[in-house]
Amino acid sequence: MTIPSNALDPAAVDYVLTTTRSVRKRLDLSRPVDPNTILECIDVAEQAPSGGNQASRRWIVIDDARRKRQLADLYRAAAGDFILGARDQLAGTGHPQAKVLESAAYLVDHLAEVPAIVIPTILGRHDDSGRPGLFDSVIQAAWSFCLALRARGLGTAWVTAVFAREQELKEILGIPDHLTEIVMLPVAHTIGMDFNRAPRRPARAITYFNTYGHTFEHGPTQPAAFTDGAGGEVEIDVDAPPEKLWPLVTDISFGADFSSEFRGAEWVDTDEPGLGARFIGKNAHEAIGEWEVECFVDVYEPNRVFGWCTSDPDNPGARWRFELEPIAGGTRLRHTVTIGPGPSGLTPALTSMPEKTPRILHRRIAEIRPNMQRIIEAMKARAEA
Repeated sequence: MTIPSNALDPAAVDYVLTTTRSVRKRLDLSRPVDPNTILECIDVAEQAPSGGNQASRRWIVIDDARRKRQLADLYRAAAGDFILGARDQLAGTGHPQAKVLESAAYLVDHLAEVPAIVIPTILGRHDDSGRPGLFDSVIQAAWSFCLALRARGLGTAWVTAVFAREQELKEILGIPDHLTEIVMLPVAHTIGMDFNRAPRRPARAITYFNTYGHTFEHGPTQPAAFTDGAGGEVEIDVDAPPEKLWPLVTDISFGADFSSEFRGAEWVDTDEPGLGARFIGKNAHEAIGEWEVECFVDVYEPNRVFGWCTSDPDNPGARWRFELEPIAGGTRLRHTVTIGPGPSGLTPALTSMPEKTPRILHRRIAEIRPNMQRIIEAMKARAEA
């Protein structure tokens, strides 16, 4: 069936793209899956782009009970026993990975019961050279297969840990040595279709324009303007829980030993951080000299976010943030800055040379980010020591 491009419904397409989740506990293990539906989804998947336009993908569909049991046993040996142990260890602790592991463990226990298992492979072996040309011709097809399933009321989960026992898997399925297995996809109808978008950081927070780590709160216009809210971001993964990092990110003078510009800070009318608290920051720059700026704590969520704005809480010259995001095994520590919307030390240069606004903003962010990076690296070292 051919549909005119102007008849496509972006909302419907976006709905499938944003609600295709890894499905485990909501796989319907009692309802059979028509092999022709799987073939239909593979036909869709085969329209994905491929390097050199070469059709090098090969798909294996396993619906034989004995082979499914063999794959289930292999998956348990490769990763399942670890997943089950981790689930039991985190159960009831409130750990952010507890629900994920509970779901993963369910699949370990029930993999042999799914109606079908699909394994896309590709002709060739990855040579570990770092060069593209193999996986970039099959990953997108596997994902298209997942989307096609979703559109038809079926679901799956992206499973790769079983390939730690690749040779045994090849023997079970008769896969030649010159093929590479990409992912194992347990396929079943889903129990219900009401899957939601996952919590993700917005595009503006993870998208950089022209230089890594350079962000815009608005726009950006062409050329970039001060009102775009130019900013910068650095981040690092720390092998420590948020609770261990929190005293470091709320120590307003911590960065003085690691920044070429920041000289320290002192609280005003208080001795500890809190929403609305004030402090005076001391700074020095070879082109500007020394200066002090009044800062106001405008974000304070213990073990999650600590931030302040400068000069005027209603029209700040800049806004600074430390964010603590729990991840498997530790914390992702993120440090951000957004310039404006109020006046700051950049205002004289921006006013006198408005035509150079993009260059001035870019140069200032490029100047700030190395200091920010050194500060979070020092926090990581301290928290992990």
